Amino acid sequence: MAKIEKMDVGGGSELASRRLSGQRLAQIPEVAALVVVLLALATFFTIRSEFFLTTNNLVNVATNVAVLGIIAAPATMLLIAGQFDLSVGSAAVFVGMVMAKAAPEIGVEVAALLALAAGLAVGAINAVGVVMFRVNAIITTLATLAAFRGAAKLVSNGQTLILPGFGTLGTQRIFSVPLPAYIFALVAIIYFVVLKYTVFGKHVYAMGGGPRAARLAGIPVNRYVVIGFLLSALSTVLAGLIIVSQLGASSPIAAQGLELQVVTAVILGGASLSGGRGSILGTMVAVFIIGVLNNGLNLLSVPSFWQEIILGALLLSAVAFDQLRIRVSESS
Repeated sequence: MAKIEKMDVGGGSELASRRLSGQRLAQIPEVAALVVVLLALATFFTIRSEFFLTTNNLVNVATNVAVLGIIAAPATMLLIAGQFDLSVGSAAVFVGMVMAKAAPEIGVEVAALLALAAGLAVGAINAVGVVMFRVNAIITTLATLAAFRGAAKLVSNGQTLILPGFGTLGTQRIFSVPLPAYIFALVAIIYFVVLKYTVFGKHVYAMGGGPRAARLAGIPVNRYVVIGFLLSALSTVLAGLIIVSQLGASSPIAAQGLELQVVTAVILGGASLSGGRGSILGTMVAVFIIGVLNNGLNLLSVPSFWQEIILGALLLSAVAFDQLRIRVSESS
C-alpha cells in the first residue's frame, strides 16, 4: 500500500509538472515570439546580403507586403469569427480584369466603381453560401476561388490587359514611401481598433469562441458573418486595384498563391483555426516575416520553387503549433 501511495504521489507530481509546462507554453505571447523570428530573419539576411539592409530594399519590402497585409487584416477578423475566405486571390484578379477591361470604354473613375461592385458581388456570393445555404466557408470560398479565376480569364479571353494612366494608386510616393504602404498601415490600424476596442470586435471573438452561445446572447451572428465577407471583399478590391496600378496591366495569372500567403500570415500571427483567438498585431508581424523571407530569398537567388516549399512548411508549422496550443489549453 505504501508503495502504491508513493507511486500515486509521483504520478500526480509528474502530471502537475506537465500541466505547468503546458500552461507556460499556452501563455507564450505570439507577438513576442514572432518579433524574435522577424529580427532573426532580418539579421540573417543582413549578414548574407549587403543589399538587404538598404533604404531601397526596405521600401521594397514594405511595398511588397502591402497587398498581403491589406487582405490579411479582414481575414484575421473572419478567422477569429470562425470563418474563412480563400477566394481573395481570384477575386483580386477578377476585380483587376473588370477594371482593365472597362476603363478604356467608360473611364478610370467609373471603371473603378464597377470593379468595386464586382468585388462586393464576390463577397456577397460567399456570404449567401455560408449564411443562407449553410455551406462550410472553406468549401464556399474554394468554389468561388475556382469560379472567379475562370471568370477573370473569361473577361480577358485569357490575355493580359494593358491599363495605362492608372499608376498613382500603386506607385505614388510620399516621403519616398509608396502609397500602398500607407494604405496598409491605415487598414491595419482600423482593424486593430475595431477588434480591440469596439462592441463589434468583442462580438466577433464571442462568435468564434462559441457561435451557439453568441446567438443565445443576442449577437446577430449571421449579420456579422455577412459584414465580415463584405469587408474582406472590400479589402480585396483595394488590393486588386493596387496590383493593377503597380503592373500597369491585369494578368489572369496574377496573385496566384495569394490566398495561401494570407492564410499563412493569419495563422502564423496567432489566429486559431477553431476561432475565438487572434490579433491584428500578430498578423501584421507575420506579414512582415513572410515579406522579409521572400525578399531575402530573392536576394540570395534561391529558386522560386524552394520559396514555395518554404512557405508551405511555414504554414504547416503554424497549424501544428496552433493545434498543440489547443490541446495544451484543453488539458490544463
